[in-house]
Amino acid sequence: MFPESSTGYSYEDCQATADWLLSQTAMRPLVGIVCGSGLGGLANALKDQVAFNYKDIPNFPQSTVHGHAGRLVFGTLKGRSCVCMQGRFHLYEGYPIQKITMPMRIFKLLGVETVILTNAAGGLNQDYKVGDIMIIRDHLNMPGFAGNNPLAGPNDERFGVRFPCMSDAYDRELQQLALDVGSELGYSDFLREGVYCVLGGPSFETIAECRMLHKLGADAVGMSTVHEVIVARHCGMRVFALSLITNTAVMDYNSEEKANHEEVLQTGKHRAEQLERLVSTIVTRLEQNNNLA
Repeated sequence: MFPESSTGYSYEDCQATADWLLSQTAMRPLVGIVCGSGLGGLANALKDQVAFNYKDIPNFPQSTVHGHAGRLVFGTLKGRSCVCMQGRFHLYEGYPIQKITMPMRIFKLLGVETVILTNAAGGLNQDYKVGDIMIIRDHLNMPGFAGNNPLAGPNDERFGVRFPCMSDAYDRELQQLALDVGSELGYSDFLREGVYCVLGGPSFETIAECRMLHKLGADAVGMSTVHEVIVARHCGMRVFALSLITNTAVMDYNSEEKANHEEVLQTGKHRAEQLERLVSTIVTRLEQNNNLA
């Protein structure tokens, strides 16, 4: 039933996994959501839930990071059918980059049209505070500079073109919608827009690295999201992404501060409710406004 392949993530593998999921639930999601570190509560907001542990899904990778639950949850958010990844995969877990991004292709084959990604990130922009939410306007793909791109290798035209454009990776209408919704909810004081830089991890950045990334135009830095965005855009889905600024990057050699994962999870708890409300309201507007769906 599940074709063998040398990689485990061919078109046929992704199709087999999507078909298996569609046979297990009557839900046909149009929105896919990816929850970052400490932000898995978004999935708990879904009604009429049908949940699968990653380990039970054929061909699916498994999450190994504390704060990432490892469940795929189908449900409705304000009447809108969604599928939500509670826990994602990272380069630093040792997965090949194609495996990390495989869920995006499965989203596409499930019928998803819009992907919303969240992550926890370190703030490089000196105006950012812990607890700010940054709408991602653009990205810097450091592993990509070194040749580690999820689209490397043979291209399957059934997913998308060989050389996809990335200048419009983050949907501008959705960014504007998020700003409008944030303003209505009274979030303007902590809602930002900026550039996200991805690194491989798992070690946090050195002071010299933070200074360099800031000079290159990055407002926040993290270890996820960008690979998924590239693959989601490759297969034609609209993308919107948010970073929760969970710590500020250390830029000064005299500083006593140190980045740590517990701090990341703690900030997630503190701001999670507002982030959930922001995302769920955006999803509701997607439904009301057909040109956004």
